[in-house]
This record gives sequence, C-alpha cells and structure tokens, in this order.
Amino acid sequence: MSTTTPLTGTTGDGGAASAPTTGSRLSGTLSTARTLATAARVLRQLRHDPRSIALMILVPCVMLFLLRYVFDGSPRTFDSIGASLLGIFPLITMFLVTSIATLRERTSGTLERLLAMPLGKGDLIAGYALAFGLLALIQSTLATGLAVWALGLDVVGSPWLLLLVALLDALLGTALGLFVSAFAASEFQAVQFMPAVIFPQLLLCGLFTPRSAMQPVLEKISDVLPMSYAVDGMNQVLRHTDITGDFVRDALVVAGCALLVLALGAATLRRRTA
Repeated sequence: MSTTTPLTGTTGDGGAASAPTTGSRLSGTLSTARTLATAARVLRQLRHDPRSIALMILVPCVMLFLLRYVFDGSPRTFDSIGASLLGIFPLITMFLVTSIATLRERTSGTLERLLAMPLGKGDLIAGYALAFGLLALIQSTLATGLAVWALGLDVVGSPWLLLLVALLDALLGTALGLFVSAFAASEFQAVQFMPAVIFPQLLLCGLFTPRSAMQPVLEKISDVLPMSYAVDGMNQVLRHTDITGDFVRDALVVAGCALLVLALGAATLRRRTA
C-alpha cells in the first residue's frame, strides 16, 4: 500500500474542528451534500495513491489474464471457474484496499476530526461506499470486458448480468472492508482479517467442489455466506440464457448483505483513534 498522507478533512478555521451541530449529528437521515463531499474527498486522495488504484482496478484483470493462460490447454476449465473468479477477485481486492484506507483514517486522527464536524456516521460510511463503489464499477467493467471479449470466457447468459454480479461482489468487499476496519488497530491487523473473513468463504463458496457435495454441516454454513450466492449468481449466468429466479435471489442476497454490513459499519464507527 502507498504511504501517502492520510485522507484529511478541512474546516473553516484552518484545521481546527468545528463544533458539532446537534441537529445534523443526531439526525437519523443522511445528508446528500455531506455524503457527496465525503466521497469527493476520498476520490481526491486516492488520485494521489496510484498503487491503491492499480490494486483495485488492474490486479483483478491481471489475475484473470494469468488464469486464462494457466488453463491454456483446457479452455473449458477456464469457462467453468472464470465466471466465479470474476466475482471473487473484485471482492478480495476491494476488501483489502477499503479496510486499509479506512484504518489509515482512524490511526492518523482524521476520523476523529471528521466526526467532530457536522458529519454523521452514516454520511461518512455512505461517502466511503460511494467513492469506492465508483472505483468498483470501473474495476468490474474492465474485468468483465477483458474476460468476455478478450479472453473468450464462454457464457450462455448476458455479459451485463456478469457485470452486475461482479459489481455487487465488489461493493460487498467494500462493505466488509469498512466494517472490519473498526476492529483493527493497524494496517497489518486489517490485512490479518482476510484469513478470518475471506478465506472461509472462498473454501465454502462452491468454487472447488459443489456445495451439495460438502459435509452437511459445512454445507449449512455455506448457505449463510454471501460469497456462496456470488458464485451461484455467476454460475446462473454461465448456464442460462434468461434471468432465473435463482439469479434474482442470489443478486438480492449479495446486495442485501452489502447494505447490512454497511449499516453495521456505521453502527460500530467510534470517535477514537487507535
């Protein structure tokens, strides 16, 4: 990760945090203006962090490219797992970048200063989600276009449905990253959450073996993990020409999990530095 200056907020008195406004801080509604201002601030900072941008946007494309030619002698294998990994790679990269970027805000004291301003927790989380969601859209579009039109991923359904699921997966990764950053005291600890949060889902999502063939207890656990529905949604597009009921269920579950985790992230956001 880059060692650029942490994301910082601005106030009207040259850096001193303004007093919180009771109405805006206690209101349960989001402010569009404050959310957009937060998102713009995050994007401005990320513009000066090319390594983070490369990690978010280019790494999934590079991984798909390598995967295609690892199975150069067996293109059917790439077709069978490429769609699933098209959703998994964005989820993992967005989880890493978002958790570390948010943790950097907290450890630098920026989060403390921002929450001392007339900025609610919901505004802050929504602003982050909006900024990283825009990057997730770019990432998912590039990865889907590369897989389908450059690497020859053979899908029966619409590539636009692949893009939809890839975007939902990236947003889920963003939400998980925002959530776990509340429990880490350093960037290293944020990375350490990956084995606990991502790897079990990766093993149980059905990528390596059908979930129905797993030990019954593991199959039940996989039924409540969002990555399982991400992989199932990709497989629905891979095998069916039309939108199926299972695809709609899978997309709604992934989107619902992302919203739920974002809400939990706002609830666990605390005014303290590590």
